[in-house]
Amino acid sequence: MTEKTITMLPWPADDLSVYGPVTSSPVSRAQQYVARAMYRNWALIPHVTHNDDVDITAFETRRKEWNAAHPEQKRSLLSALVKASVATLQRYPRFNSSLSADGTTLISKQYFHIGIAVDVPNGLLVPVIRDCDTQSIDQVGGQIASISEKAKTKGLSLAEMSGGCFTLSSLGHIGGTSFSPIINAPEVAILGICRSQDRFLPDAEGKPVLRQLLPLSLSYDHRVINGADAARFLRSIADWLAEYKFE
Repeated sequence: MTEKTITMLPWPADDLSVYGPVTSSPVSRAQQYVARAMYRNWALIPHVTHNDDVDITAFETRRKEWNAAHPEQKRSLLSALVKASVATLQRYPRFNSSLSADGTTLISKQYFHIGIAVDVPNGLLVPVIRDCDTQSIDQVGGQIASISEKAKTKGLSLAEMSGGCFTLSSLGHIGGTSFSPIINAPEVAILGICRSQDRFLPDAEGKPVLRQLLPLSLSYDHRVINGADAARFLRSIADWLAEYKFE
């Protein structure tokens, strides 16, 4: 008995103008590169996405109180999630690793560089903020603002988008309840963030209480990380946010 090889069909080459009016525009070189990287990452990494809702009711109350008292030094949820991710990477170092191309060696990183996916006019760029473990939440927030603005206006060099350990991709400013972000190789995980939602949940006595829940989606490389650890990772981020003191 011989094995049959399934050959992928070629890309459809229809003349789409036959079906109705069309317009054509070139894809930028930068977006072509991003598309090739996305295709490689999706095709070669066995993705699994774990979704969870994090209760940020108390955290957001404290954050808004801080921002009201410090209008010149406001703190964002995204910068807090960067610091929460670093703390969780330190607790679960397997997430701060990379698998060699041949799959035989796991490389553990002793640094904490975090990528931030930025929506730009021509697509998507992922600048990397370096040494987030040694920076304060305010320093991280400042870097997010400056590098995001540069990505949208001037563009980024390859060096500014290289060396990441873990990436955050936020759609919170738009909406959504969950999604499956594609891992940015050679990283082994990426965190997707959606808009928080108000929802009634039962308290200890079973009475409905309005809570603010943040949907998080963690895509991970199943060759390196198992489902239980992914669940623990998101719970650890939830614990960090619950315990964070604005000082």
